[in-house]
Amino acid sequence: MSGFLIVNPRSGDDEPSAEELVSTAEARGVRTHVLRDGEDPGELARAAADASALGVAGGDGSLGPVAAVALERDLPFVCVPFGTYNHFAWDAGIDRDDPLGALDAFEGEERRVDVGRLGDGRVFLNTVSFGLYAALVAEEDRVGSRLRALLRRVVRGGHVRLRIDGEPVTARIVVVGNNVYRLHPLDLGSRPRIDGGILHLGIARGLLPRSWEERRAARFRIEADAPSLDVAIDGEPVRLRPPVELRVEPRALRLLVPAEAPLAAP
Repeated sequence: MSGFLIVNPRSGDDEPSAEELVSTAEARGVRTHVLRDGEDPGELARAAADASALGVAGGDGSLGPVAAVALERDLPFVCVPFGTYNHFAWDAGIDRDDPLGALDAFEGEERRVDVGRLGDGRVFLNTVSFGLYAALVAEEDRVGSRLRALLRRVVRGGHVRLRIDGEPVTARIVVVGNNVYRLHPLDLGSRPRIDGGILHLGIARGLLPRSWEERRAARFRIEADAPSLDVAIDGEPVRLRPPVELRVEPRALRLLVPAEAPLAAP
């Protein structure tokens, strides 16, 4: 298989190094490109016309643009966990502590998994979040610590006011997941499966949320009176103009995993 791997050297820590990952991938016949400042991973993936599989070595926020191109071209997709949290890799049964071993996926097994899609065409593999989560992502980027960012946001207070499928909602956190998450206040747990064909919406209210109101559907429409919304897509801060349309595309992505990877679903 002629694989093409985009490596984000700014994700996660330095073990293994980007250089070691690149040399290991190329020794296996996988062509690589180390992402430079200002480069668009989606455009790089689209330009790899001869690739028979597209992969990303990076954090969760690096995956969506390349997965979107894999969907466009009906190519298999490889996730190499090379970031801080690597939630998608974990839920897909990929060992997120072994990026070099994850390269085995280029010669591994194909599994069909779901993706989430926004109305503007963007793909998300994990979550789209509004309110405290979205603010935390932007705050953490500024202060360099999630705990410090959390304390700053809690002290400041604030809620997000939305309309979800026409219903007014005032909440601290609104998060839409690709499949059903085990939700905990101020944190997201794992997903038992990533091929259930459903979006999972959680609403947390109050200054220090202690529980979630949960909804499940194939699509959601989120409106607001504000001209724009601060949103986090797979942990990456963006600003979107409402309304925000979200839908699930069941089993759309051809995910390659190492042959020994456990099934994502129980």
